[in-house]
Amino acid sequence: MDTAGEVACVDFWANGFGMRARIALRELGVAFRYVEEDLRVRERSELVRRMNPVHRSVPILVHGGRPVCGSLNILEYIDDTWGNNKARCLLPKDPVHRAHARFWADFIDQKVFSTQTRFLKSKGEEKAVAKCELLEQLKRLDEVLGDKAFFAGDEFGFLDAALIPFSSMFRGYEQHGGFSLDTECPSLMRWVRRCKERESVKSVLPDEDDMYELHKKWYGIE
Repeated sequence: MDTAGEVACVDFWANGFGMRARIALRELGVAFRYVEEDLRVRERSELVRRMNPVHRSVPILVHGGRPVCGSLNILEYIDDTWGNNKARCLLPKDPVHRAHARFWADFIDQKVFSTQTRFLKSKGEEKAVAKCELLEQLKRLDEVLGDKAFFAGDEFGFLDAALIPFSSMFRGYEQHGGFSLDTECPSLMRWVRRCKERESVKSVLPDEDDMYELHKKWYGIE
């Protein structure tokens, strides 16, 4: 792990946050070693405790023996290191568009992910409220995307990499909530299918049924 210049990604196969890093690395053509950290085991490995002693969480990007933590922070590091000085990059060049991408990526982390958790774990009226909130948030992203191919336009970029991993739970949302995202968020679902045509995405995203079954176990869903 201390080899100069070596890139490694420490993650769990079903971790949506970590999928971001693996997709971004593949998108920019960066060779890396994948190190599996099983999040179903309560105790974190010595590697994770050493590389991320504050949060003891994954993903962790290790570059030349030095760790970078936090999924959105990792995306920016990947872009700064392997994208910015090349024709291909993840964040837009325009500062306003860059700020826009960061804003909506934060919206995904602070709103969509927390609402997903409440939607899957809660029952009764609380679940119904969470379902409505989740659909409203996804519809908001559908509006932000509009008729563009990707969130920044014609090129797959930062916000696409931030959101597409969570599409692996969309079928679970539908099964759990009894709704159709093709009906509720048609632009977003066309975008999902477009992203899945990319090698960087389809080589990382897990099977949707496997994801839902795993989350059912995690959240105690019958």
